[in-house]
Amino acid sequence: MSEYQAFRVEVADKIAQVVINRPEKINAMNADFWTEIIQIFRWIDATDEIRVVVISGAGKHFSSGIDLMLLAQLGSQLGKDVGRNADLLRRKILELQASFTAIEQCRKPVLAAIQGYCLGGAIDLIAACDMRYASLDAQFSIKEIDIGMAADVGTLQRLPRIIGDGMLRELAFTGRTLDAEEARSIGLVNRVFTDQPSLLEGVLEIARTIAAKSPIAVRGTKEMLRYMRDHRVDDGLQYIATWNAAMLQSADLRVAMTAQMNKQQPEFAD
Repeated sequence: MSEYQAFRVEVADKIAQVVINRPEKINAMNADFWTEIIQIFRWIDATDEIRVVVISGAGKHFSSGIDLMLLAQLGSQLGKDVGRNADLLRRKILELQASFTAIEQCRKPVLAAIQGYCLGGAIDLIAACDMRYASLDAQFSIKEIDIGMAADVGTLQRLPRIIGDGMLRELAFTGRTLDAEEARSIGLVNRVFTDQPSLLEGVLEIARTIAAKSPIAVRGTKEMLRYMRDHRVDDGLQYIATWNAAMLQSADLRVAMTAQMNKQQPEFAD
């Protein structure tokens, strides 16, 4: 595991804690952030001893979104030719999208622990996670509309399936701020904790519960849920039948069933 400029990464109890580590900049997403998050999640995906990921932000806030200095630097690269400018911008947007797609495509469940600000690009980030949890002081806003642009890194594509189309439209068109309780009421977050320490402990407890399950079963469950987002029910039933034709031959099934019958805690291989 490498040292990172924008993150701190720790592994314990088969859980990778990925911490956005720019608290002095409200964890704004600079150039290092966008490249390192792909490296981190590729490493996590390839490391069998890691079974669950918790992503959080250092300090008082989760993240204020994309670093405006990064946008300014990109603007300085634009020239006079519209075609070439469009090509440059499109390639850059696709690069940024790939950073959060790496989270979504990670084989391991990813839990977001959110405190304070979760703005703009941070909404794109948490939309790519499997579950989201917040402390009582969390504030959510799709801020892109207030800087004259449409959100382009995943919010508008992923959130309709999380909070519903109508609510997403209201938030995306107005840019208004949600508090933690409203975020829970619309399904953006699963649970609200009183403060940041209880948030982290609560999310880690959920992560430990998942980490104790069969990694084969968890992997299959995440893959099926991801697949069903874009497919019909009959397609999904065919896929799980083919998937489990192989996966039901795993030793994990025998281990789990034996533990259940003997009322013991199962121990699964990585």
